[in-house]
Amino acid sequence: MSTPYPFTAVVGQTDLRLALLLNAVSPAVGGVLVRGEKGTAKSTAVRALSALLPQVDVVPGCRFSCAPAAPDPACPDGPHEPGPGTARPARMVELPVGASEDRLVGALDIERALAEGVKAFEPGLLADAHRGILYVDEVNLLHDHLIDLLLDAAAMGASYVEREGVSVRHAARFLLVGTMNPEEGELRPQLLDRFGLTVEVAASREPAQRVEVVRRRLAYEDDPAGFATRWADDEHEVRARVVAARALLPQVRLGDTALLRIAATCAGFEVDGMRADIVMARTATALAAWAGRTEVLKEDVRQAALLALPHRRRRNPFDAPGLDEDKLDEILDRIEDEEPEPEPEPEGPDDSGPDDDGGGPDGGGGVPPQGHGPQTSDAPPESESESTESDTADAPEAPQPSSQGAGGPEQAAVRAAEPFRTKMLSVPGLGEGAAGRRSRARTAHGRTTGAQRPRGQLTKLHLAATVHAAAPHQKARGRDGRGLVIRKDDLRQATREGREGNLVLFVVDASGSMAARQRMSAVKGAVLSLLLDAYQRRDKVGLITFRGATAELALPPTSSVDAAAARLEKLPTGGRTPLAAGLLKAHEVLRIERLRDPSRRPLLVVVTDGRATSAGAVGGDPRELSGRSARLLQAAGVASVVVDCETGPVRLGLAGVLATDLGGPAVTLDGLRADSLAGLVKNVRTAVTSSASDSTRRAA
Repeated sequence: MSTPYPFTAVVGQTDLRLALLLNAVSPAVGGVLVRGEKGTAKSTAVRALSALLPQVDVVPGCRFSCAPAAPDPACPDGPHEPGPGTARPARMVELPVGASEDRLVGALDIERALAEGVKAFEPGLLADAHRGILYVDEVNLLHDHLIDLLLDAAAMGASYVEREGVSVRHAARFLLVGTMNPEEGELRPQLLDRFGLTVEVAASREPAQRVEVVRRRLAYEDDPAGFATRWADDEHEVRARVVAARALLPQVRLGDTALLRIAATCAGFEVDGMRADIVMARTATALAAWAGRTEVLKEDVRQAALLALPHRRRRNPFDAPGLDEDKLDEILDRIEDEEPEPEPEPEGPDDSGPDDDGGGPDGGGGVPPQGHGPQTSDAPPESESESTESDTADAPEAPQPSSQGAGGPEQAAVRAAEPFRTKMLSVPGLGEGAAGRRSRARTAHGRTTGAQRPRGQLTKLHLAATVHAAAPHQKARGRDGRGLVIRKDDLRQATREGREGNLVLFVVDASGSMAARQRMSAVKGAVLSLLLDAYQRRDKVGLITFRGATAELALPPTSSVDAAAARLEKLPTGGRTPLAAGLLKAHEVLRIERLRDPSRRPLLVVVTDGRATSAGAVGGDPRELSGRSARLLQAAGVASVVVDCETGPVRLGLAGVLATDLGGPAVTLDGLRADSLAGLVKNVRTAVTSSASDSTRRAA
């Protein structure tokens, strides 16, 4: 077994270490979510924490870590007779992103359960993590159905395994610790709220601290055992302090004043629900015990707010987590001033003004200001200088008093209009992609639609089909009694239909003809609305922009919709319109993604006025080239929709021609609101089907 990196040897990351230690003192705090860029010691610190936890007493031979003093009465290995326990170190169990449901919750031997009525249960990772740490690296990439199981276990403190009327229950109370890189996508709000504390981490920008990180890491890799020995005294000191704080915790007094501060803080920051108040109370109590005090002070409440509230204030994935510390101090000071009053003014917290900055740049969480850290790394580089030739396609619109500057110089990026709620978008047919909430698909979870012979291990038994397969053979098998004689060949796997996530690829025209500020603001608002919908439906998104003479993949397909929003917000406009280049770039991106993830079906959203004034490096007639490029995408079976951004009294209708070449519908800029655009994209299936029917009739 390799020697773990010592917890006390981690350089910096003060708030990360404090949050982990507070959970070691009081597991009731509810775990830690560590957010930050790669290479910031997230996993190293978490893995090192288990060495600081006190040992636990368990019933000898119990696979579910029952405590001898209070064993679980429903333990599958029980009932346990009173007796002395066996001490062992607290476990840290890692949940892989690709783990199966049976690996997480455990598995029943279905054949023995049906034939013999025996609950032959093999424990899973939740049983191993009981009274220890359950660590999920890249928790934001975990499959939805596993997240649902984690939510249930974290809420109830127990794990249930149900298989066609045969059930097993066991205790599963654990410290949940997750790490994630926000660039790879955000967590569902339900799971985000289950983490008691959150910490934003980033690599230090101080050269001396970075040097020390490298020095210690190299020393550890050269001699892990010797390095751990040099830090043994510090580890022992922290371990002893954790034990002392745990012993002091029941004596800590959480007074009415501290409770009032907690309630006012949560109300002032408009946090949903009451879980934040409870977590803050537990965290403040643990902070007092960690400091060796029996009274919760104002600074304990302040630090608890910085750790427990930032991730609970997010209203959508485009908001950066964080907390306005000036506002926090104002609320706490006001409560202190109002202490002599018999009844504090309930309107007090609202006097600080509305808090609608989405977290703001203050960072929060008691960490250096880095609330926009992950998004900063996503920001696109400054556009390269390029010639902004005049857009000759504007000639037909000469009568317009247009000041859109289609061929003018590059214009600065404009802010997006307010996002709005969209209806569900879907791709035609029945897919087999990753679990999500968009298009119909064959999935491991959903409504049962049939049965088949299992391929590999049986996971979802179709009871009726199994009985039907076994019934004709009962006499030949010598059945004697009421129970069926089941063989392995009789078992049938249930086939299910649910929803899948898709790849929504946006192709956005950023040429001079799109440069009107009001037009681009409305377009960005609509795209942001669809990005928010993609986040909620667990899609991957990509962003292609085209202007000048080329198209650029501004954001490769990713699960991080906030990264796409950041790229879109900084999008400049100007130059000619290389429409064909944008469509060909989309074809290339989708071809590569089909090789990487063949089961994920795409939806192409082209945002343009339909003009094509540049053929780029290919040469030839720009409009003819764009038509051929569009028909290439249609031949590949890509479901598409065109958002027509052309405005003015004289319209060329080129976006409609493009939509016909793509085999999908088109919508005007005036129809970008939720009920028109989203409804149209939802009916892509109808448009594709109609197009196919027309082609069949013409061929006949």
